Amino acid sequence: MATVITMPRLSDTMTEGVVAAWLKKVGDTIKTGEILAEIETDKATMEFESFYDGVLLHIGIQQGESAPVDSLLAIVGKQGEDISALLTGNTTASAAEEVKTETKTASTPSEIPAGVKVVTMPRLSDTMTTGTVATWLKKVGDTVKEGDILAEIETDKATMEFESFNSGTLLYIGVEEGGTAPVDTILAILGPAGTDVSGIAASFTVRGTVETPKVEDVKQDTNPTPNTQHPTTNTNDRIFASPLAKKIASDKGVNLSQVKGTGENGRITKSDVENFTPSAVSTPVQAVTDATNAVSTVKPFVPAGEMFQEEIKNSQMRKTIARRLSESKFTAPHYYLTIELDMDNAIASRNTINSLPETKVSFNDMVIKASAMALKKHPQVNSQWREDAMVINYHVNIGVAVAVEDGLMVPVLKFTDQMSLTQIGVSVKDLAGKAKSKKIQPAEMDGSTFTISNLGMFGIQSFTSIINQPNSAILSVGAIVEKPVVKKGQIVVGNTMTVTLACDHRTVDGATGAQFLQTFKAFMENPVTMLA
Repeated sequence: MATVITMPRLSDTMTEGVVAAWLKKVGDTIKTGEILAEIETDKATMEFESFYDGVLLHIGIQQGESAPVDSLLAIVGKQGEDISALLTGNTTASAAEEVKTETKTASTPSEIPAGVKVVTMPRLSDTMTTGTVATWLKKVGDTVKEGDILAEIETDKATMEFESFNSGTLLYIGVEEGGTAPVDTILAILGPAGTDVSGIAASFTVRGTVETPKVEDVKQDTNPTPNTQHPTTNTNDRIFASPLAKKIASDKGVNLSQVKGTGENGRITKSDVENFTPSAVSTPVQAVTDATNAVSTVKPFVPAGEMFQEEIKNSQMRKTIARRLSESKFTAPHYYLTIELDMDNAIASRNTINSLPETKVSFNDMVIKASAMALKKHPQVNSQWREDAMVINYHVNIGVAVAVEDGLMVPVLKFTDQMSLTQIGVSVKDLAGKAKSKKIQPAEMDGSTFTISNLGMFGIQSFTSIINQPNSAILSVGAIVEKPVVKKGQIVVGNTMTVTLACDHRTVDGATGAQFLQTFKAFMENPVTMLA
């Protein structure tokens, strides 16, 4: 049966999207996980992947056109299937089940009381299929204004604030704190105080099962305080501001920690940023390190000789990692090329650079810079595979794998080849910090053309990685090892580092990958050439 795909909400403030490019055309066969189109949001241009298999039967929004969230984007179904009813709006009950919109319920529109708005689980990232409510910032009975933060939602990539686009009283909560639900499942209902929305809630709950967290054999706080409001003064470094205020502040170069909020609970609004002047700056208060960085894993007591198991619920991030890496491993024909580098000159160059005031460069920064420059010389390694064409990227956006509590994130350094070693170091530190504190935004993890994974700091000398699709290659970086080496016919003590390049054989042939590694080796063994 044909499935209607609507314009997704790819950011927390997105109300409409522009189709920047269609990567499929009517008649093409589509598989789950393939990129359908590139959609421009209010924050970035993001890839939108299909969650269905079938044939692209209809395109509802042409390239370059804009449309509101939940507008008809495309229809996917079987070859030759009749979709006239879907195009005219005369959908059957079963066909309508496939259409996902923010305000659609099992009830007819006439049954929704005036002024009542149904809020569904938003799609806050391009790969999000389910979301977990980390925290409710409002409780049933609270008055909600447009722009107020309703909840914090954990996606497969980060925990993000979700703001209300409507005003009213919070009448119903569909997903409790810690609960998980699919995108477009009922999240909340807003409306005039006292309105009976039990019928609407009941019709929505049968649409999808809300999953509650299950933890076995781990003691939890027996007296949690539900729906706790965030206080105005925090013990962490978080700043409460509307997404629009954050965007304006970023564009204007305003430090939000210096802006006094006039919104609810001291929240910074758009007008606060627009009216901010540096002369009004007060001395900022020293922030305390986020408590999440100090959380330790508590191991339960297990008597000797007893069998014991613990079930830990998979996070959205872990589910997504499993799905995407499995797809990559079993769809892209991987092969691996390994090379050993002489790191003596790199060590000497790094020591010289770091002797400069307020300058600190890591070996990982040098690897990133050398990779970016090598990719400019070998753009085929900087490519992507599609069924109908191979895409060569002439811009270099390097993704850097970062280990976080729930798994792995890959922040992206945009236009890496244009960055200095110092700029790379600062950017990596900033993005890694955001990733570990779950404050990184989807746009900061989007658009990589090549990936680097470094386990050298853990003493791993050599390893192979799974390609981070749609990239065609990933570089695995090992530790620097001091050992005997042969130089000019003499055995001397030297420092070496092993790197392994995993390539997708559909786009990168063996000789091409080898030439890339030769160029990379030349840059790393003579770092001065990267500065020329």
